[in-house]
Formats: sequence, C-alpha cells, structure tokens
Amino acid sequence: MEQKYCQSCGMPLSEELYGTDADSSKNHEYCVYCYENGAFKQPDITMEEMIETCVPFMKKKGMEEGEARALMQNCLPHLKRWKKR
Repeated sequence: MEQKYCQSCGMPLSEELYGTDADSSKNHEYCVYCYENGAFKQPDITMEEMIETCVPFMKKKGMEEGEARALMQNCLPHLKRWKKR
C-alpha cells in the first residue's frame, strides 16, 4: 500500500492520524494536526510559518535542523494546500 502524506504539512498519514470532515468522517488528505471538522486549524498560516512549526517536531524525531528545513522547503510547494498559492 502506498504511503499517504498530509497535503498540508507532509506528515506520513495512518488511520489514527487522519483529520476529519464536517460530518466527522475521516479525511484521507490531511492530518488531525492540520484539519478538523472540515476546516484547517490554522487557516491563515503561510508555507513559511508551516515550515517553522514543523521543523522542531522533525528535530525531536532525530533529524538535523538543516535537513528538516530543506525537506520541508522542497516538499511543501508540491502539496495540495500550497499548490494553489
């Protein structure tokens, strides 16, 4: 099965990490940290702010800051949420 990633922050998705739509059903495109009840939790966040939010979590998982930042800068522009901007 192909790994899915949150189309907002790029986090790998699994069943327990899916966000929710307005009808409380699972949303298979966005994670619980980015999307809840059919809306983004931080609707006005910029891509740069998303990177700054995610890098510390990636560092906690053992990634070097420069590596985490580069990964986010390369991946986020290709995700559904940021392609429109």
